[in-house]
Amino acid sequence: MTTTDHLAEPQGQLRVLHVEDNEMDAELVAQALRKGGFSVSVVVVQEEAEFERQLHLQNPDVVIADYNLPQWKGIDALHVLRRAGLDIPLILVSGALGDVTAAECIKRGATDYVLKDGLARLPEAVRRALQERHLFRLRRQAEEDLARKVEELARSNAELEQFAYIASHDLQEPLRMVATYTQLLAERYRGRLDENADKFIGYACEGALRMQALIQDLLAFSRVGRSGGACGCVDCNAALAEVLQSLGPAMKESGAVVTHGALPVVWADRSQVTQVFQNLIGNAIKFRGKEAPAISVQAEEVGRQWLFSVSDNGIGIAPEYAENIFVVFQRLHTRSEYAGNGIGLAICKKIIEHCGGKIWVEAQAGHGSVFKFTMPRDGPAAKELCGQEGSMSSPGAVSGSTTEMPLAASAKA
Repeated sequence: MTTTDHLAEPQGQLRVLHVEDNEMDAELVAQALRKGGFSVSVVVVQEEAEFERQLHLQNPDVVIADYNLPQWKGIDALHVLRRAGLDIPLILVSGALGDVTAAECIKRGATDYVLKDGLARLPEAVRRALQERHLFRLRRQAEEDLARKVEELARSNAELEQFAYIASHDLQEPLRMVATYTQLLAERYRGRLDENADKFIGYACEGALRMQALIQDLLAFSRVGRSGGACGCVDCNAALAEVLQSLGPAMKESGAVVTHGALPVVWADRSQVTQVFQNLIGNAIKFRGKEAPAISVQAEEVGRQWLFSVSDNGIGIAPEYAENIFVVFQRLHTRSEYAGNGIGLAICKKIIEHCGGKIWVEAQAGHGSVFKFTMPRDGPAAKELCGQEGSMSSPGAVSGSTTEMPLAASAKA
């Protein structure tokens, strides 16, 4: 006997509610169970009303029922069990039961069936039924526990997001006042106090402005996923063109060149898709090496997802930091080396995961980076609403082409 079998068997007597109109057959069933190693307590009933009454009085471990009875069929005991909301296993015992009828009974919910000339198999059928019920209850309990934990986690995350939003929003006004008055102090009293005073006021101004930037970033992070029904069909070619226009001055200053293939139409929030491209391409320009940034944006269909990649020839990322860079406010460099608060990639991760995808980086220090992210190919009714059947083409995009972006981005980029 396995551990599971031992746990499944009831402690003490096996309580059996037996639906049978023949006393001799009832006794043979009880004997077969005892020979099979059970200590049994059997209550025999014939009619449905008595069965329902004893069901509540006896709280049986198993129901054994003759298929054919004068007043009703044993399989009908299933209806009584279901009305009572009980998951007690029911085993049919019959003198003759065709394969088709037996299969239909199992389909309707009977746990097993045993022929009266093969009662030696009954103890094993009962053990298996008890084990299945035990495993079913364990699985149901695990599912209920998991659902409860998921609900608690969702509620906790919602509360944390709400807290972050309220806290950062409410902090803005007093911090704005601190920043304003420290700047006034710096302008009015610079050079009129000693050198240390100017230095201290400068530190206060810098700290207040940096805190304002952090709060704005925290607000942006907390807003991801809060827009509700802002999703729609987004042409990634148009979104990328908008980003390149916005990054035009930085591209011109750095000599950056951005190339891309034909990009798909996805079901998402347009502003958030634009934000992902903005952060990834902006980072590629910011964390550049000695050579002018060369950035490539590509997409391909992989199963039921779009796989995007944004590659560059910048300073790269050491593999041991490949996970840390997506953590909010995580920085790998000092502010004197590179500006920023280390929240851009955390926002990208939150946006992509909110869309049902994932994001990662193929990191190699000193040899550029390749950021990859996936997005579901089919959003809600995306094919009908977007008018596309999984094609990479979109209005104004040439399928399979590669467009080189000039150094000075234009409206068409």
